[in-house]
Amino acid sequence: MTQTAIPFHFLRGGTSRGPYFKRADLPEDHETLAKVLLAVIGSGHPLNIDGIGGGAAVTTKVAMLSRSTDPDADVDYFFAQVSVEDRTVDFKPTCGNILSGVGPAALEMGLVEAAGDRTHIRVLSVNTGARIEAVVETPGGKVRYDGSAAIDGVPGTAAPIYLNFMDVVGSSTGALLPTGSVRDEIDGIEVTCMDVAMPMVIARAADFGLTGHETAAEIDANRDFYARMEPIRIEAGKRMGMGDVSGSVTPKFGLLAEPREGGTIAARYFMPKSCHPTMAVTGSQCLASCVLTPGTVAEGLFTPPEGVPALVVIEHPSGTIDVTVDYENGADGFQLRSAGLLRTARLLARGEVFVPGSIWKGL
Repeated sequence: MTQTAIPFHFLRGGTSRGPYFKRADLPEDHETLAKVLLAVIGSGHPLNIDGIGGGAAVTTKVAMLSRSTDPDADVDYFFAQVSVEDRTVDFKPTCGNILSGVGPAALEMGLVEAAGDRTHIRVLSVNTGARIEAVVETPGGKVRYDGSAAIDGVPGTAAPIYLNFMDVVGSSTGALLPTGSVRDEIDGIEVTCMDVAMPMVIARAADFGLTGHETAAEIDANRDFYARMEPIRIEAGKRMGMGDVSGSVTPKFGLLAEPREGGTIAARYFMPKSCHPTMAVTGSQCLASCVLTPGTVAEGLFTPPEGVPALVVIEHPSGTIDVTVDYENGADGFQLRSAGLLRTARLLARGEVFVPGSIWKGL
């Protein structure tokens, strides 16, 4: 055979999109796995013309699922971020938007069984160790995709999927504040380095001469900003104990500004070589935690939300995302109990995707 066929499901998860595989259908070793995923996506061309990627970081993501051997989880979710052009695969981060499709995909693949009109699926993120409960509508034992839930960045409406994140503090670095400080100064810019669901370096947009309300395209055209931001991100990665992050997509970078559309705060999230067209689910949790932690760079940019759990509404380039945070600010500082979000997903296609046999001959 000149090509190897691999079964897959193709889903939009939140505001991202990509193939979902059974982990058992892919190479076990990461070196061969990376080569297979590069071929699947078509990395190395701006349009991913020789693969099923979409020419943007939000459409070159991959989910790999398996039944969990952990007694507290139903499904293991292994994520890979494939680059559009650089022909690299990063297995370090996770993706909360692609996570939105894990519940439906696991049900479609037969990895879990529907249980009533709503199925609660316990997901273990292999990349970070985080635990998430996904609640999927399953009337009649089938995944429901149509509904009235809307999320900014996706046209139309769909069935709601509820995600409740737990055990996400210090998931990559082992600490809420990996540098040991609420604020650090790097190259004349004050930043907060925080690790909640996703390790991030967070700064004020105004300190870069930006409003924080620019479109993603406007920011991406401002290469002077990226030239200033990237060295700060790399130095922050070292201070966070992550080593040399120049070849990694983590830590991510975020900018904060005062809200203009009635939200709690405005934010721009970077992947990190381009601005996210909406907002990452994992990033939204980290940014919401930054808002709720006293003394961070967010201080003074917003009116604190009332009550616990707190609703933090983050304005992003395509609208807003709501994060419900159950937390405590006590003698030991900010303590996150859980963070919840509403997302949607849709099955787009399923079948087999092909990779050259010279890359992998199959199982």
